[in-house]
Amino acid sequence: MFFHLIRLARPAQWIKNSVVLAALVFAGTIRDTAKAELAFAAAGIFCLLSSAIYTYNDLIDRHKDKAHPLKKDRPLASGAVSPTTAIVMVVILLAAGLIAAYWLNQTFLLVAVGFVAVNLLYTLLLKDIVILDAMTLALSFVVRAYAGAAAIEVPASKWMLINTLLLALFLGFGKRRHELVLLENDAHTHRKSLSKYSPYLLDQLIGVTTASVVVMYMLYTFSVEVSQKLKTENLYLTIPFVVYGIFRYLYLIHRKAEGGSPTRVMFADKPLLATVSLWLVAVILILYHG
Repeated sequence: MFFHLIRLARPAQWIKNSVVLAALVFAGTIRDTAKAELAFAAAGIFCLLSSAIYTYNDLIDRHKDKAHPLKKDRPLASGAVSPTTAIVMVVILLAAGLIAAYWLNQTFLLVAVGFVAVNLLYTLLLKDIVILDAMTLALSFVVRAYAGAAAIEVPASKWMLINTLLLALFLGFGKRRHELVLLENDAHTHRKSLSKYSPYLLDQLIGVTTASVVVMYMLYTFSVEVSQKLKTENLYLTIPFVVYGIFRYLYLIHRKAEGGSPTRVMFADKPLLATVSLWLVAVILILYHG
């Protein structure tokens, strides 16, 4: 039972909460021990909250997941965990996360509550509305990034929030395309919004967000405002990693039929994982070389 409860919490997805640490890195405060502790505590709190949301989502979708070739083995869909146990787990995780958020600071608590609200709205309503489903998921990443800034009490960079939104949209549309291709004629039985999508439409949306991500990141690295704030003009050196990473992901979507789980794709594909790792190392070296 314990093993199934761990699976239900989806710890592999906690890597998404690393977005909470973005403010710590890009505000130039990574050497501040107190702020680093707050940032990592905030990321941990979001792991609790996201696990509660994943569990609730699986609870609501357990009957639909039985028809999905990959999700049918999830603990609730397979019957390994009962709905009652899942409800208790949701309550415990939510209570622990929100109480911990309260002790961090009041602004962070409000953002954490907003994160839960956005995801509940997605689960109960917006996941069935075409385009808004992907936009809501993308918004949850923006809230994560904003929460990181609130946790260490620094202004949230508009550049950071916009880049987070666009990248999350890119990944979200890629996920929808994977689901549509994988499930084919049965796609609408798993997710209503998939009946409104088509591979062509998703390719157009992915194309728009691809260009937007690359251009916006380039503008960010060349921004005089950013250079003055971060005290470096060399952030543009990280552009090749971003461009290759985006193009590599497109290759995996179109030629390898991947994209169902961005987290799984990143860790399974060595070139993509190496690119993300090198980008992070390059950013840290450029920002903290002194």
